[in-house]
Amino acid sequence: MEEWAFPTRYDQDYLPDPESPYWFPVRETMDPEERDAAVLPRLREVMEYAYANSSFYKDKWDAVDCKPADITSFEAFEQVPVVTKAEMRESQADHPPFGNYLCIEPTDVHHIHGTSGTTGQPTAFGIGRRDWEVIADNHARILWGMGVRPGDTVFVAALFSLYLGSWGAMAGAERLRCRVLPFGAGAQGMTSRAVNWLARLKPTAFYATPSYALRLAEVAEQEKIDPREFGLKVMFFSGEPGASVPKVRSAIEEAFGATVIDCGTMAEMTPFMSASATAGTPDGMLLWQDIVWHEVCDPETFRTVPYGDEGTPVYTHLERTSQPMIRLASNDLTRWVMEDNPCGRTYPKLPQGVYGRIDDMIHIRGENVYPTEVDNYLRGVDDYGGEHQIIVRRTGSMDEMIVRAETTLPEGQRSDFEQRTGSGLQSFLGVRVTFESVDANTLERAEHKSRRVVDEREHTR
Repeated sequence: MEEWAFPTRYDQDYLPDPESPYWFPVRETMDPEERDAAVLPRLREVMEYAYANSSFYKDKWDAVDCKPADITSFEAFEQVPVVTKAEMRESQADHPPFGNYLCIEPTDVHHIHGTSGTTGQPTAFGIGRRDWEVIADNHARILWGMGVRPGDTVFVAALFSLYLGSWGAMAGAERLRCRVLPFGAGAQGMTSRAVNWLARLKPTAFYATPSYALRLAEVAEQEKIDPREFGLKVMFFSGEPGASVPKVRSAIEEAFGATVIDCGTMAEMTPFMSASATAGTPDGMLLWQDIVWHEVCDPETFRTVPYGDEGTPVYTHLERTSQPMIRLASNDLTRWVMEDNPCGRTYPKLPQGVYGRIDDMIHIRGENVYPTEVDNYLRGVDDYGGEHQIIVRRTGSMDEMIVRAETTLPEGQRSDFEQRTGSGLQSFLGVRVTFESVDANTLERAEHKSRRVVDEREHTR
């Protein structure tokens, strides 16, 4: 395989043949069993590196008598205990600021990112300079697969703060020799300014969250500008489910006239684009198994499930030397398949992307409801106003789910809309729903990530 070594260092002057759809033709199109045969010793090599440089991994594996040398098969690798976010937070509390899973000297950290800490202690990501170059190469390679080329302008409309998504997208675009507009997001009035800049610059590619793209289209239309006039060809998204949700995806495609690409795993797993669609396979997400090793596992046993089954992604870095994640449990939900991909790449695929989180799933009256299901249904309803809210509350001993949705209809003409949408949603979800309508443009819009679920049961338990 091209440039297959650990620790990894890519040729910073390399660019593929402009006519090639592949950055690394051999690695991307080889027999998957042959590629897996190269990945297995790499997993052992990464474990040996972590065992020698991190007391976190040494102590964790010694406690269950697991040694890197034991990893002689993928079945043996599945016995390696998973890492959880709770363990990472505990490690950083005991060994501030980066935890004892940092495998380089703290003075060698080049970029510091992290979580916001809005629900607890923030987590710090310490990324070495060599790793940052490798991340940029990985993302450039995946952007090439999306159809982005040197000289294209990439508009990055995501938060430039602790959030790693925007920085990773920018690093990849810069390595690809693109022009980059690091516009950002989140500030009051910024979306209106984004409309102006997009209309002036007419960039080729755009990165944000799916909910922000929908908000951007609304603001453009309010300002009497057709979003198709921006001339965008590729829009790639991460940070939340949506770009693989059929009705969300089609709404973005229809608004902008661009190819919609879903990508992304976890910030801790940066290069987060290691799960990504391509220009030739634009639906779902391919798992670029020679960048990060992806497993889809039973959430109880953390053993891989067969292709075709649902499980939770578990991730292992193949190239990171600073804070390498080895079997990081995501707590997300997805389904994977192995099939022929139209783009010719021989990677497994998540046909519906990552469509939810185990802890975001709403449990109500014995049924499980994913917020993305509600979003997907409402975006196919006539007279839907573009935003909604899901409220779960307890009335007496019973749980109740209320879906409050905007409509473009005036108040006196909503009875049919409420009846057909409420009954249709109830049938679609298989759970009783109280449906309410409100005026368009009354519910809060996302300036970065959407927050549509309000679980009031948390305050009554």
